[in-house]
Formats: sequence, structure tokens, C-alpha cells
Amino acid sequence: MTDPPAETGRAVVSGAGKQPHDQSRQGVVGRLDAVAVARRDAGLHRQLSPRPADSALLDLASNDYLGLARDPRVVQGAVDAVRRWGAGATGSRLVTGSTEAHAALEQALADHLGTDAALVLSTGYHANLSVITALAGRGDLVVSDAHNHASIVDACRLSRADVEVVPHRSPEAVEKVLASRSQRNAVVVTDAIFSVDGESADLATLSDICTGYDAVLVVDEAHALGVVGDGGRGSAYAAGIAGLPHVVLTATLSKALGSQGGVIAGHRAVVDHVIDTARAFIFDTGLAPAAVGAAHVALDVVRDDPSLPARARARAHDLARLATAAGWVASDPDAAVTSLRVGRPDLAVRAAAECAARGVQVGCFRPPSVPDGASRLRLTARANLTEADLERIGKVLTEVRAELTDPPARTDHVAVTGPGKPPFDQSGLRGAGS
Repeated sequence: MTDPPAETGRAVVSGAGKQPHDQSRQGVVGRLDAVAVARRDAGLHRQLSPRPADSALLDLASNDYLGLARDPRVVQGAVDAVRRWGAGATGSRLVTGSTEAHAALEQALADHLGTDAALVLSTGYHANLSVITALAGRGDLVVSDAHNHASIVDACRLSRADVEVVPHRSPEAVEKVLASRSQRNAVVVTDAIFSVDGESADLATLSDICTGYDAVLVVDEAHALGVVGDGGRGSAYAAGIAGLPHVVLTATLSKALGSQGGVIAGHRAVVDHVIDTARAFIFDTGLAPAAVGAAHVALDVVRDDPSLPARARARAHDLARLATAAGWVASDPDAAVTSLRVGRPDLAVRAAAECAARGVQVGCFRPPSVPDGASRLRLTARANLTEADLERIGKVLTEVRAELTDPPARTDHVAVTGPGKPPFDQSGLRGAGS
């Protein structure tokens, strides 16, 4: 006689000592609710704020450094590409997602950045994931600046290489790590312009160090392309290291070029290796034709008007000057970004809201984007800011600074990163964001 059919009236399938399935789901929601409350109490809650097509706010928060996102020529480039190639790329780059438009943009980017070849991806995030995981793996070494962008941090983790996070903008620390390494292959990775404070890396020195220790130098030009150097050709070109065989560049097309997407640029052998091995490239759908067309036209605009990058940099210095005059502690910009130190995250949120209430939208950076106690406002300049805009900005910054009369920010740590996760680690595991 066989056993009777299994009882199906109960749904306890989660293991000994665990709650039934539906109760377990409720438990997850409860834990997440508790985390959300802690984040709100700490001033770290984030939410989406959809903007209208025509906002009345003066924009100092976006990354549209050259004011090209709505430039009629750039918009028309997107429209023309859609009409010719369709709404989507239709597949991965290795299947149907590579068009003649992609190839033409890649050649134009390589020419502009001063490299042998270039490869376009769907985002700048994908560019960093792809190149670092392709160049470093288990048993290799990656040396990463403590203030590198989150995409670099995630790429380091995914590479499974040994990762050494070095103090911010310290070539001496990089050299010390490389000199004592036991790993055969080494990659040094840095932002060209660090996204929070707008300061630059010493690329020439880093390149020399990498040459001496047979290491690859990966430079993220996200905030430098279109802004830094003559004609906006980027920090590596300005430092005289673009095109060197050990130097690899990444960048985004969504900032100065006003479009969307990412790019890897360097020696042809590096680009071919990424195509062959980088999962973030191989298994991703190709960049949409609209973004390809817009980025190419934007690049043409920059190359035809080399004064645009200089105007963006000049406006950043204007913003820093106005903020300092209003009583803020402002960073000295090397590109199009300056930041204003606030301290507590709740005060930073309040200051950003007060700016918006007065018609000026600014960025607000809180942990884990920045260390605890170092929340700040970020102002991004645009080449097309007018003198009237600057006068308005100066007035708003003065008024808002006068209202921030709270005591100095605490620097104690608030662990609100979620159940089972460690508190925020300042040793390089943060990235830009709000």
C-alpha cells in the first residue's frame, strides 16, 4: 500500500523554524519599512521627482554642462537617427545592435579623445563595468582612488581582482601599492574629474607611475569630456597621455554631450579585448539610434565651437565665487562642478529645498555618496548661463545661507544601509549620487 497523497492545505515550505511563505513576505516588508524610517530620520530618504517638460527652475543640478541637451541641432540629430534606424538598436552589439551610425560615432569619439579606437555602450556605467572586468580578474590587482564613482567601485567588485583603495588624489600611495605588489597584472583606475567637488586627478604623474610598474591606467573622463582641455578633448588629452598604449579612457555621452550612453577609448587591442570578453558589453542591447545621432551632432558642435568648454569652466568659477561671497565654503572647480559644504544630510536637503523654492535647482549629496558629516550641495555650471542668471543665483545663495543657522553637523555614523548589510564604508565604497 502506497503512502497517501501529500497534504496540500499547508504552504509551509520555507524550512525548519521559518514562517509560512505569506508571513515571510510580510516580514520582509516590515524590515524594509523599518529601514525606510531610519533613513528618513537620518535625512537620507530619496525619492523620484519627475520634472515637467518646461520647468521654471534655473538648472544647476543636471550634468548638461554645455547646454546641448535641448540644442535644436542635437535634437534634430536624434530625430534624424530615429527616422533612419528606428526607435531601438534591436539587439546586442554583436548581433544586430551595431549600425553604421554607431561605427561613425566611435570613429569621431576616438579622433576627439586622441585614441586609436573607441567603443560605444549603452551607459557610462556599463563602460566602467566592461573595461575593468575585462582588464582585471582573479589574481590581478586593481588600485582605486577612494573617491572614485560608484560604477568604478562596482566594477572593482565584479572583477574579483584584489582591490586596494588608496587615499584620494595620492599618486604616492598608488606607487607604494604598485611597488609592493605580488600580482602579475595591475590596473590603476581614477576619475579624471571627481564628480562631487569637481577636482582633477594628476594624470601625468599617474601615467608615469604606471609606466614604471607595468600597470594599465584607466581614466574615467565622464566629467571631463567636452569640458576640460582645448576643445573639450578631455583630461587625458590635456595631460599629454591620450593614445599611450597603457592608457584606457571611459566616458559618458550623457553629460557635456547632452545625450545618453558610454564609451571606452584606447588602443585597438584593448577595445577588441573588451568586445571579446566583457559581459556588460556582450549581453547588453546596443545604444539606441536616437542617442547615437544626438551624441554625434553634439560632438560636432563642440568641435566646431571650441570656446564652449572654456565658457563652462568659467561659469563654474563664477558659481564658486558667488557662493564664497554668500558665506559658503565652496570647492575650487577644475571643470564644471563646484560643491558647497553643509555637513548634516537633513540640512543639505533643507538647503536644496530652499533654493528650489526660490527658483534655483541644485544637487544635494548625502551619504553614501559622500562620507558621514560631509553632505553638501553641488552646483553644475552650464556654458549658456547668462549674467542675469548669475545675479539671480548669487541672491538665492545669499538668502539660503543666511537661513542655515543650525549648529555644525555631527559626524557620528548612522547605520541605515538595510538588514544584514554593514554600515557605509568610507574606504572607497561610495560613488556619486544624491
